[in-house]
Amino acid sequence: MHEHTEAPNLLFVFADQLRAQSVGCYGNPEVQTPHLDALAQNGVRFAHAFSNSPVCTPARGSLLTGEYPLDHGAVVNDVPVSTECCSIAHVLKDAGYATGYIGKWHLDGVPRDRFTPPERRLGFDFWRVWNCSHAYLDAKFFGDDAEAVPIDGYEPIAQTDMAMEFIESHQSDPWCLYLSYGPPHDPYDQVPQEYLDLYDPDRLQLRGNVPESVHKQRGQGWRADPYQVTAGYYAHVTALDEQIGRLIHQLNALNLTDNTIVVFTSDHGDMLGSHGLRNKQLPHAESIDVPLIARWPQKLPAGAVCDGLIGLVDLVPSLVGLMELQLPQPVGGADLSPMFVNPILPGHRSCFLMDIIPVDQNVGRDPWRGVRTQRYTYVENPAREITHLFDNDADPLQLTNLAERFRGSSLAACLARELEGWLHQTGDSFSHWEEHIRALKAVDLWNARERYAGEKYLHHLGAEPRFLT
Repeated sequence: MHEHTEAPNLLFVFADQLRAQSVGCYGNPEVQTPHLDALAQNGVRFAHAFSNSPVCTPARGSLLTGEYPLDHGAVVNDVPVSTECCSIAHVLKDAGYATGYIGKWHLDGVPRDRFTPPERRLGFDFWRVWNCSHAYLDAKFFGDDAEAVPIDGYEPIAQTDMAMEFIESHQSDPWCLYLSYGPPHDPYDQVPQEYLDLYDPDRLQLRGNVPESVHKQRGQGWRADPYQVTAGYYAHVTALDEQIGRLIHQLNALNLTDNTIVVFTSDHGDMLGSHGLRNKQLPHAESIDVPLIARWPQKLPAGAVCDGLIGLVDLVPSLVGLMELQLPQPVGGADLSPMFVNPILPGHRSCFLMDIIPVDQNVGRDPWRGVRTQRYTYVENPAREITHLFDNDADPLQLTNLAERFRGSSLAACLARELEGWLHQTGDSFSHWEEHIRALKAVDLWNARERYAGEKYLHHLGAEPRFLT
């Protein structure tokens, strides 16, 4: 086992559906995130971090394994991750680390309230988890056995309490803790009143790409009023920020700050009415842009901003590289750890983006694949036609889709070649979604997902289950 002084601890905290545009240090003057802003001032803030597959289950699989969804198997919400995958917890456990996971998992299929036994926990030993729920004021978790434990009060506060207990009890060993908060994912009103009181819906500005048709929904309640939704979203964000502050305070009090890598990110963003859209699974900035902040006083510079491109899929190989450990075999993501230490180094030339199976709120839309370069967002549909092209330097709000104007141009051809390179590198045939399910031998898992969705929520969305034979 490593000596404690040699092996850094890893505290990896991530939110659900927190877009980069709704964090203070990413340029939002209205949301209050003093602890995240301080974390960025004491570490490295990544200006161009992207969710490669911007929806919960696929993103979480990539975040823990360093693999793209077609390799880790969790290609769509509520289809489980392959337990054959090596996760960061396996690597760190082999290196003598205590491993823990607290919070939302969403990698164990259906039903969403099922107990996840140890063999399906990807190497995490300490376990205080609920597979998937958004009842933040009426939450539960599973520990080591199949007896659900109710949580009193606001879920992230209780989860932070558990995290602090884990950290305190592992001071003499190197430890790795993944803390997965459910907010600011809707419902936006499931947050204590003290945080809601911080934001007056009537005084908030919406993003400049929220169309007039959405503004007109003012006064239509929690599910529709964009001002009330944004106020609730910000309330969740500030509540989470306060929990980050508690964790940082504890690391300081236990004298663990210098030797602990702290990472904060999110699985994907939230459209929140931009372009008239809600939710995620879309190639727009509000869906794919995530905050990413890393602090490790021993090795990382303070107050640095890294402009290099990085995806969630790169975090496992990069953190393993930063900790001077080895993955047992190569993964889809890249080791960009040199960029953490020296943030002026370049990252990827482009990040590979995808929505493999449009489901739930996105039923009826085409699957898509795309790339985000330093300047452009480029997207194709399964017919390999360009559907989105944004010049993010000239048009950061993505108000003008240049796809038609540049169809057949040398720029579009260059970006199409970039995408083709990623498809080839990752073995992605960009087939019809049914073919991907069959290739993964996941027909039964898919049908179980659809049966569950049909019973629980598809009718609310005006959709029907799509079963495969």
